[in-house]
Amino acid sequence: MLKFIAVLVVTFYSQMYSGQELVVATFNVSMESGNYLEEGQQVDAEILRRLLSSGENKQIRNIAEIIKKTRPDVLLLNEFDYIADTHSGVIAFIKNYLMRPQNGNETIDYPWFYVGTVNTGLPSPWDLNRDGRSTGTEDDAWGFGKYPGHYGMAVLSRYPIDTEAVRSFQHFKWKDMPGSLQPVNADGTPWFSIEAWEQMPLSSKSHWDIPVLVDGETVHILASHPTPPVFDGPEDRNGRRNHDEIRFWKDYIDPADSGYIYDDDGDSGGLAERERFIIVGDLNASADEGDALNQGIASLLADSRIQSEPAPQSEGGAAHSRSNAWAATHTALWRMRADYVLPSRYGLEILGNGVFWPSEDHQDYFLVANRNSSSDHRLVWVRLRINTKPDNRQLIQDP
Repeated sequence: MLKFIAVLVVTFYSQMYSGQELVVATFNVSMESGNYLEEGQQVDAEILRRLLSSGENKQIRNIAEIIKKTRPDVLLLNEFDYIADTHSGVIAFIKNYLMRPQNGNETIDYPWFYVGTVNTGLPSPWDLNRDGRSTGTEDDAWGFGKYPGHYGMAVLSRYPIDTEAVRSFQHFKWKDMPGSLQPVNADGTPWFSIEAWEQMPLSSKSHWDIPVLVDGETVHILASHPTPPVFDGPEDRNGRRNHDEIRFWKDYIDPADSGYIYDDDGDSGGLAERERFIIVGDLNASADEGDALNQGIASLLADSRIQSEPAPQSEGGAAHSRSNAWAATHTALWRMRADYVLPSRYGLEILGNGVFWPSEDHQDYFLVANRNSSSDHRLVWVRLRINTKPDNRQLIQDP
């Protein structure tokens, strides 16, 4: 009887102090110009601009249909090329694809969005890959890319973004992270020259803290896309950078560890102790598989401030790699969990989650059937309830 009463009390207060539901998703959409090259074309951002303006590209239409079906309220797009002039790329995608009817799916609008510059393709003056020449772009750019804005990011929102409070960490220097994993040669000498290391940003693209206002409550969307931990040599410069790009968020959400952090406006520190946040992005790392220094992602998933369980799953992922113990949690066609939506324990309650990866017998399988159907990554979503009185609710549950 007492147990029954306790359940009623918890349920009552849970409902009393619960607020708006919110669906947050991340999707590496592979919408970079190199993905759409035709014979004889050179890679540049104009390719994507033209496709977004037309509204007719089948692969992009499939990406839009996945978004329409899952209907996230806040969505991070990874590998969405940055097009500088008045955000025309994002606007064209929303107008010509997301707000265009197709296959009977309801259209979706995102009145608010955030895009910004990234380090991919941004020329450096140094020979960063040490092949004896400095090309300025690709492996010698501050983040791998063939042109500035290559593999960029965008955040779309159905709720207002507090644009004045957005923080970008694109130019935070890797050397300024205490205990950073600086790449070294076999003899222990630094991989990067002294001059290059002084200027090397931590972020291969950027790290963003985007406050979204949901019915008067602030939710910090912490967005990034760390470099793949491969395509290097024994110095493991990409693996070490991936590790530290992930570690950045672990430090940022802990007031005891975030004092060294500064943003692009020169303001220091991370989040306060009681803040709602959701870490989103293609983190290019798994705690169980792959080539990353997996203690980075494992440490983030184990952080007491984060709700990392249950991991989102799909039937399609499980069927794609039947002999793999982690297959149901995979988020990429190349068989690994790489993409994450990680809510804070404070102020947020997980109601459900998943990976959009239909099985072969599902009517939506055509959207993910192969690499050219949409993307080699899958959309990952989490449905949340914003607890408007999280402290009261926690006190009731603790006993």
